[in-house]
Amino acid sequence: MNVRPIRPLRPRRRITTAAVALAASLGLVTLSACSAEGGSGRTKDGKLQVVASFYPMEYLAKEIGGDHVKVTGLTKPGVEPHDLELTPKQTGSLADAGAIVYLKGVQPAVDEAIKQSGNKHAVDAASLTQLEKHGTEVGGHEHGEDEHGDEHGHEGHDHDAAGGDPHIWLDPVKYAEVAKGVAKAFAEADPDHKGDFEKNTDALVQKLDALHLKFKDGLKNRASDTFITTHAAFGYLAERYGLTEEAIAGLDPESEPSAARMKDLHKLAKDHHVGTVFFETLASPGTAKTLAKDLDLKTDVLDPIEGITDDSKGRDYIEVMESNLTALRKALGTK
Repeated sequence: MNVRPIRPLRPRRRITTAAVALAASLGLVTLSACSAEGGSGRTKDGKLQVVASFYPMEYLAKEIGGDHVKVTGLTKPGVEPHDLELTPKQTGSLADAGAIVYLKGVQPAVDEAIKQSGNKHAVDAASLTQLEKHGTEVGGHEHGEDEHGDEHGHEGHDHDAAGGDPHIWLDPVKYAEVAKGVAKAFAEADPDHKGDFEKNTDALVQKLDALHLKFKDGLKNRASDTFITTHAAFGYLAERYGLTEEAIAGLDPESEPSAARMKDLHKLAKDHHVGTVFFETLASPGTAKTLAKDLDLKTDVLDPIEGITDDSKGRDYIEVMESNLTALRKALGTK
């Protein structure tokens, strides 16, 4: 089968370590005078100042912190998190924050800036649960198996950004594990409100447990186990509910798939009776739509929830995840 040329994706913008260090020094100088309460990590009314790297971390911080925190997100709605370029002001805010919530491996510029900031209350969500390998390209196939056929890939159980899939928030069970760790970090930064943080976390975990049960029950009695996505963001979700994700690109939403990979997807779609190709709200949908057109398949959105915009099918994490479940049920032919 002839494979259509792949549309080039926009180049990734990177920030060098030197640039981050310079921004950090400028930010620290310019912001030291205007930080609330002289850099104490508190607002003037006593709230803990929390900086969150992108939406999934911002959602956790707000749900757990409640009325005792003021949360500032580094990634604006509609910005692909990997593309984030920090301003000197944002970089300076990291040193002055009362706490930082981020996910190492998603935004290298943020990782480096946090390291430069020296903030003692920076919590890495990737360190709060177990990472695994997903979306590695082996023999032309992009999946979660190693060369010995181990679905999970034993070598992937680490917290190294290069060896682990960071998309932990798309598994409600892992996300709940992270929430508990963030609550402990907030309690260390603000011991006076430890009880409230724990109470808020319990409420959040209950919502995530309920979401997990919706997925578990909602994906029973399905006609197919396989779904195709733009990039390998749903490895943990697929593993949790016994599904197989086949990604056009890898863990990087802007990586370019090879011609061999596209040919493989044509065969996989036919062999596994795939009826829908999923694309995303923030990454380019061009390749996904081309594949769907070639195979006369439907398209739909499966949102990795890296940010909430007016185009999102829901107002927050829970609502968008429920929309994802609806889309998966339809695509997999559940009864």
